[in-house]
Amino acid sequence: MTANQPMTGPRVELRPLEKSDGPALVAAANDGELWRLPFTVVPSHDTVETYISRALAGRDEGHVLAYVIVLRATGDVVGTTRFWKVDRQNRKLEIGHTWIAASWQRSFVNTEMKFLMLRFAFETLCCVRVQFTTDEINSKSRAAILRLGATEEGCIRNERIMPDGRLRNSIRFSIIATEWPDIKKSLEKRLSM
Repeated sequence: MTANQPMTGPRVELRPLEKSDGPALVAAANDGELWRLPFTVVPSHDTVETYISRALAGRDEGHVLAYVIVLRATGDVVGTTRFWKVDRQNRKLEIGHTWIAASWQRSFVNTEMKFLMLRFAFETLCCVRVQFTTDEINSKSRAAILRLGATEEGCIRNERIMPDGRLRNSIRFSIIATEWPDIKKSLEKRLSM
């Protein structure tokens, strides 16, 4: 797995996160004041440096690949995502830490971005499993993951402590390698519409 490899689709590019992306991420998060959401961690002006530093430290340690989501038509950064919990021995990873500026939610951005990531995970990295985890109260995220074709596996109780101290129950989803060909066809069809 290389940290310097962008993933490019017709309308979206996933470019490796860099320290200099802070202002662009803050601008994207301002679209909807996403740092106020109770079910995810989105950087604000005050926290973006730490947010990026942690992602880049995970990359240096070999278990995270973080990306900014860029609109190819304009070059605007509209969010971020990452591969994390990378387990090379068992050929599995998680797609997470994904957030998208409010005005680009429920658009082509999430579908195309997740398609690029899933294709890379299954076809380049030869993963046997890709998982997703989201807060049980985040109904939009849960619906988006199901629309991808993932299978809901269950609830992980008190899976993490949120910045406000709330104990978060998380819902786990997965796609396994044998499911990828059919999911790929379905996503390609959706993206061609």
